[in-house]
Amino acid sequence: MKKTLVSPSILSADFVNMERDVKKLAEWGADYVHCDVMDGVYVKNITFGMPMIAAIKKISPLPLDVHLMITEPERYVEAFADAGADIITFHPDASRDPSKTLDLIKGKGVKCGIVINPDVRLDDYIGLLRKCDVLLVMSVYAGLGGQKFIPETLETVKKGREYIDANSLSVIVEIDGGVGASNAALCKEAGVDMIVAGSAVYKADDPEEVIRILRS
Repeated sequence: MKKTLVSPSILSADFVNMERDVKKLAEWGADYVHCDVMDGVYVKNITFGMPMIAAIKKISPLPLDVHLMITEPERYVEAFADAGADIITFHPDASRDPSKTLDLIKGKGVKCGIVINPDVRLDDYIGLLRKCDVLLVMSVYAGLGGQKFIPETLETVKKGREYIDANSLSVIVEIDGGVGASNAALCKEAGVDMIVAGSAVYKADDPEEVIRILRS
């Protein structure tokens, strides 16, 4: 059985000690650093932008998995690529032309993907997967903390996995929101390749063991 990739979210890190907490992810066995970019418009919260990505890139031994929760991401995807993002995912419902936005990201030599919120139909955007490297399924609503895992979102995972496999596409299926040791197996059974976990990792007594459980 292949191991699941783990991309811990730095939103759960200690911002005062960001360098320390980013470097710890590699020590704990993570595969990516997940960076949640929020603009206060597409979602209610505001986090950070290109300068933070550039700063993390300088000290991170792991590639950066950048999730853009912003309106009209096409305005900024090239700048995030230049800042050091290795993967850029965005919400297609926030873009004027998601197909062109994917092309912009790919044109920078960066992996690209779309993000599907629980209230967004994958069917409306499923054809875009032919241009994607990643399908990120939100198992909570983007931008809101403290939410519980929404089991129904696994149907979106399954639908995406079926389409990817049926069309022989090389697309990673990622899931984000409320995922931990208690429900990781359900995600994998549905077809998930990569798990985003924030507090499940950073707030754990033994983060390395949590990542091992998520990966196995």
